[in-house]
Amino acid sequence: MGGKPVEFPDAVEVMCRYLRAALAAAGLDVRVGTRVPDPRPALFVRVRRVGGSRIDRITDRPRYDIECWGPDEEQLADLVKVTRALVFAMPGWRGVAAYDVADVGGPTPSPDPVSGQDRAAFAVEVSLRGRALSAL
Repeated sequence: MGGKPVEFPDAVEVMCRYLRAALAAAGLDVRVGTRVPDPRPALFVRVRRVGGSRIDRITDRPRYDIECWGPDEEQLADLVKVTRALVFAMPGWRGVAAYDVADVGGPTPSPDPVSGQDRAAFAVEVSLRGRALSAL
């Protein structure tokens, strides 16, 4: 890459695209997004970048909060288990160079303050490879 500037992928878009494809491949019809829709589906996953940092010249390490909603505790627990397992299987996905996934905070119950619906969140960091800007 020489001395060229390095750009990194949009980390939230990458995670949303990955989870949409992985959940669908697992046979689950779950909406994934960055904003809570109105009305919100009974099963929903929201992805937010809440920090992280560039760890070297070519590696960004975003920290994600991933929130899951479910119509009841059992379906929520199932959604969290599957979503979390899929996130940890991300390295090697062909959509972007993801090296590894680190657990930052395990699943934590957090009922939706507006609807009272069952919700849980977990946090991870993912190492994503950047690429040299070709225009420069």
